[in-house]
Amino acid sequence: MNRHRRQQLSRRGALLVAVSVAAGAALTPVGAQAAPDPVAARSGPAKDAVVRELDRIAHPLRSTEPGGRTTDLRALGAMIGGAKVVGLGEANHGSHEFFAMKERVFRHLVEEKGFRAFSLESSWGAGLQIDEYLQTGEGDARRIAAEHLANSPWDREEFVHLLQWMRDHNRRNPTRTVHFVGNDLSAPAVTDEFFGRITGYVQRHHPALAPRVDELYTGLRPVDDVYAYMGRPIAERQRLAGQARQVLDLIGAAGGRDREAHDWAVQNARSVADTTEFLTLDPGDPTTLPAFMRLRDEAMARNVLWWQKRTGHKILVSAHNDHLGLIAAEAASYPKTQGSFLRDALGRNYLPIGMTFDRGSFLSKDTALGGEWKEFSVGAAVPGSNENTLDKVRHRDFYADLRAAAPTARGWLDTARPTRSIGTEFHDGYPLFDQALGRAFDVLVHLHEVGVAVPRRP
Repeated sequence: MNRHRRQQLSRRGALLVAVSVAAGAALTPVGAQAAPDPVAARSGPAKDAVVRELDRIAHPLRSTEPGGRTTDLRALGAMIGGAKVVGLGEANHGSHEFFAMKERVFRHLVEEKGFRAFSLESSWGAGLQIDEYLQTGEGDARRIAAEHLANSPWDREEFVHLLQWMRDHNRRNPTRTVHFVGNDLSAPAVTDEFFGRITGYVQRHHPALAPRVDELYTGLRPVDDVYAYMGRPIAERQRLAGQARQVLDLIGAAGGRDREAHDWAVQNARSVADTTEFLTLDPGDPTTLPAFMRLRDEAMARNVLWWQKRTGHKILVSAHNDHLGLIAAEAASYPKTQGSFLRDALGRNYLPIGMTFDRGSFLSKDTALGGEWKEFSVGAAVPGSNENTLDKVRHRDFYADLRAAAPTARGWLDTARPTRSIGTEFHDGYPLFDQALGRAFDVLVHLHEVGVAVPRRP
């Protein structure tokens, strides 16, 4: 596998890290070629015209910290309008300001626009257990985060703080509680507790099917560690994925008088089926990666849509920019994003918001093969990059409705150029990736400087 391909396997999320580890890949990425920048090639005054137009549509951001006055977010609320699902991205998985901003925006949307759910790029099964804490108050936020976010990019004090606020909100508003939704495949494990949600339903409502379901899940239940699971022969993984799909089909066809319980069982069985199908990926065959990444993002979108349709809740979805934008920076490997699937299903009721930064610090790893989260820093964005121009806007931190840009800036926004897109791996020589901001996002938040996120305290 070549160096660039390993980077594609490793840069997005804990599940892909697990895939790379299981494959024993040991390669490093190379820089992407920058697209020509027609604005940079023009005279100074022409480029200044782009900045002036960005100045016109930019709204200053008072703070990224949650709490306090939110008058500076009123224009953002108007941009969101009546959207049912809002995607709020991040340019890396480890900066305090990105994570704090997500809580700040979510709290504003809950209090001012009736949003009821926060959905994270984390396991569907873990999300259910986190939400049970939010609804019942059994346990505490720090322990819940330790159990269900451990070792992930979101195993941070900022997310402990978010869970604490959500629980406090529910205590104060028992008739209008907020919910946590994990929208990703079930990794790094599909626990026995999660399988029990499915088999328990079958035993209670369709006992005649229980022996067959138990038989089909034999050898699969539980997946304690996807690292080890990916070491099994591909043929075995394909057989188990087929059996998981059979369970989904059996439960779906069985129906039942308790429609709500049946819907939950089907959804949970689908999560197992989707996860095991993804885990049939052969990391040694990079030509298959785009299809598997499409499968993952489609599953993420389907989980969000299932929750939204079932509950009617307005949802803020948190993930990397490349998942929530309408196009990814690496379209060849990420041919259709979660954001694109959401736009297909919801039209303008899905609104993608990207977040960029000019300089600062973040947590990442220097290798996908295990390793520890540690602090990295980068200086000012390089000339010709998206962030370099964005940082010339008169506001230190701002957000802007890219849909409102005049032709003066529209061409610049719709042209792909180097952009920071950092996942779970970073090191010297880490590349920029070409991104057309105006084609990926409806709204953009740009921060001049970010600092490192705070690892969760014991």
